[in-house]
Amino acid sequence: MTIGYTAKRDLYVLNKRYLSNMEQLYPKPRIKWACRRGMLELDVLLEPFVDEAYDQLSDADKLVFQRLLEVEDPDLFAWFMGHEKCPHPDLNKMVQFILDRVRV
Repeated sequence: MTIGYTAKRDLYVLNKRYLSNMEQLYPKPRIKWACRRGMLELDVLLEPFVDEAYDQLSDADKLVFQRLLEVEDPDLFAWFMGHEKCPHPDLNKMVQFILDRVRV
């Protein structure tokens, strides 16, 4: 079965709409809620970061932080504790930025 032109166009529009929605900045209360994790160690890192530094981030960095919040807790924990290195360069930069702010 082949997809007709109309179906392909509709699928393209749907995907484009989905991708553009993914790139929207969430309101800060939603970000704060997403920082509440299942691990206290992550809460201690993420919640103060949002309170103290999130507003100063560029929109692009805020999107990276939002993507970081979508990562599963065990992976975040491993990255923040230095057990593993994040394979995504932009997420790795954000992890390092958060750790540098905590160490200071």
